[in-house]
Amino acid sequence: MINKQKLLDQLVALLKSEQSELEDAAKSSRDLATQADLKSEGKYDTRAIEASYLAGAQQKRVEEIKLDIQMLEEMELSVSKKIQLGSLAQIEHRGAERFYFITSTSGGTMLSVDGATVLVISVFSPLGNAALSLEVGESFEVETPKELRQYNIKAIF
Repeated sequence: MINKQKLLDQLVALLKSEQSELEDAAKSSRDLATQADLKSEGKYDTRAIEASYLAGAQQKRVEEIKLDIQMLEEMELSVSKKIQLGSLAQIEHRGAERFYFITSTSGGTMLSVDGATVLVISVFSPLGNAALSLEVGESFEVETPKELRQYNIKAIF
């Protein structure tokens, strides 16, 4: 069986790595914006302003990642008969079964734990939202731009 704590730890580690990289990038952008040689050379020279905007956007993303990490670290990993935040679900679509880890953030992230590949899906995504509160044996549909997809819940951990 896949260890949900390992999944959660791996996801938090990925976010912390992204946070560190963004903090470095934001610092570089701030430093660039305040360099003397980047001083405006005319009314159309906006390099310093653009570097400042970039630093601000990067810092905002750092704050979002910090919040994501906090939410993940506070998430309970209890076992339930119904899919909920923190559930690991085995879901079948067109004969293929996949593992999905239900979280509040980081949807689309692929993790590999205990020899299994797991896709993180957010409860705010169409798939995550549709699967919430369902039990083993139940099915649900998700409309995509191309088709209406049918999914079946095979197991919940």
